[in-house]
Amino acid sequence: MNIIDPPLDGAGLRVGIVAGRFNDFVSNNLVKGTRARLATLGVADDDVDLAWVAGAFEVSLAARAMAESGRYDAVVCLGAVIRGETAHFDYVAGEAAAGIMRTGHDTGVPIVFGVLTTDTVEQAMERADVDNGDKGSDCAEAAIEMARLLAILRT
Repeated sequence: MNIIDPPLDGAGLRVGIVAGRFNDFVSNNLVKGTRARLATLGVADDDVDLAWVAGAFEVSLAARAMAESGRYDAVVCLGAVIRGETAHFDYVAGEAAAGIMRTGHDTGVPIVFGVLTTDTVEQAMERADVDNGDKGSDCAEAAIEMARLLAILRT
């Protein structure tokens, strides 16, 4: 049995980040964690582009544009959808997830789902905390791992 386990080496890779401005007090931490981890994995700062969009619902369209441009080895999608008192959460969270997944499948570019879907602001802040939950860092690792893995599988 051959085990394919690519190294977490981002040197030479280009990564796009799309972040939702809605709940930006969460998104800003996710971006910070993602960028910091990309740097420690060897991705040059000049090889990272950040695009802000209105909210989680719009993330997948910008991610698709990045993926279809051919300039990125992976795209990280960041944002936060926090449950409120209406059904809005259910529509936005589900469609954001579906759009992000579809973008990866349709383009063949690794698209990482880093949109937090939480019941409370506290849960979102805990997961986005760069000193504690740091889901941004997890997303950076997933982007590099998938970019390297797909490069191996496609050769």
